[in-house]
Amino acid sequence: MPKRPSVSLITLGCARNEVDSEELAGRLAADGWTLSEDPREVDIVLVNTCGFIEAAKKDSIDTLLEATDLKGQGGPKVVAVGCLAERYGLQLAEALPEADAVLGFDDYPKIAERLRSILAGDPHVSHAPRDRRKLLPITPVERHAAGVTVPGHAVVSTPEDLPDGVAPASGPRMLRRRLDGGPVAPLKLASGCDRRCSFCAIPSFRGSFVSRPPSDVLAEARWLAEQGVREIVLVSENSTSYGKDLGDLRLLESLLPQLAAVDGIERVRVSYLQPAEMRPGLIEVMTGTPGVVPYFDLSFQHASGPVLRRMRRFGDGERFLELIERIREHAPEAGIRSNFIVGFPGETEEDLEVLEGFLTEASLDAIGVFGYSDEDGTEAATLDGKLEEEVIAERAERLTLLAEELTWQRAEERVGEIVTVLVETVEEDGAPAEGRADHQAPEVDGTTRLRGAGLRVGDLVRAEVVAAEGVDLVADVVEVLP
Repeated sequence: MPKRPSVSLITLGCARNEVDSEELAGRLAADGWTLSEDPREVDIVLVNTCGFIEAAKKDSIDTLLEATDLKGQGGPKVVAVGCLAERYGLQLAEALPEADAVLGFDDYPKIAERLRSILAGDPHVSHAPRDRRKLLPITPVERHAAGVTVPGHAVVSTPEDLPDGVAPASGPRMLRRRLDGGPVAPLKLASGCDRRCSFCAIPSFRGSFVSRPPSDVLAEARWLAEQGVREIVLVSENSTSYGKDLGDLRLLESLLPQLAAVDGIERVRVSYLQPAEMRPGLIEVMTGTPGVVPYFDLSFQHASGPVLRRMRRFGDGERFLELIERIREHAPEAGIRSNFIVGFPGETEEDLEVLEGFLTEASLDAIGVFGYSDEDGTEAATLDGKLEEEVIAERAERLTLLAEELTWQRAEERVGEIVTVLVETVEEDGAPAEGRADHQAPEVDGTTRLRGAGLRVGDLVRAEVVAAEGVDLVADVVEVLP
């Protein structure tokens, strides 16, 4: 029998990349590849890169270089995929000759064929980067009518379409192979973005907004439940736009209760919400549907009206506070997080003070702070009023310190609350189990340490918060839910 080719996947960046990696793994496994967590013992190391901001790009380059260090005599070949590879293509390949190939999103459906060709030593020409928004019909309705699907993403297949072993025979068949066996998994809702924020390059390489059909999303949720997943996290570039290209801008409101009703799924979390697209009906569904956690990942970016206009975004601090108030009228315990950019071109000291005042009033559970930096091909890179790097760094540090103080205060306010926690880790040495409450998303927010015996990974428990340690909570288990 010929030796099965082997591959190790390294994933960088956001949860959307995690889904892409699991789809790539599913395609490769279905084609006879062996998946390994050890990059030293495989034929190919596949690095799923991130191209979001400078720090993420650097991390991707460093990871690729580390992988190429393994090559040595007869070591693995190294292939770059993901956003950095899609965004720069041939330019990345020329700047990083140590890598054996740079593949774009269009290579994903034939990833096994591409990697076999690379193993055989066949020459590979990396794609020339282009604006993916120009590859699709212009309007969302036209895209839907043309049958456009999420770039690089597999549609749900019937059992006859896939080989045995890709998923349990009793459930739906997915070209996806889980790389993390925990009780939480991201689920891609859509891809791309039609917004034109002046600082963001993502639409140019992720493309225009394309929703996945509700039937595909539900089928994948059922498949994830069969894999032992208890919480699904809906990911996209802009979840509030879901359904607009399918002719129903309220489609998320009808989909969420259906997802929450999937047998085995106990929590549904929505990420990447645009404040300007939040609507009363969506707030009501997210705060009033059992199984849908009242968690709002709102992309505010700033609170000064003039800065937001230069960012080509809507709203201001006053409107954002009104939105937060509406959410907390429905669910006082709701978790709310956001990210903010400081040092944007033209930002004044007064603008920064407006942002500081907004954060003080908003009492958010989690705050991400980023210092502005130019991104290739964006409008913001051409704006006047650029600030010195030292000024941007000082403002970022100043806002970060305020954010830490405010989020710690918010965590302290939760002492005495009864929270629902999904157990994610249980240590064998008797240390407290750890999980996340409804207001805590994976990776980006705090965690909850649980004091109670006999807990298992995947348990859903009710617990009383007895202390806060920064943004993390300590809670005593009250009951284990069925």
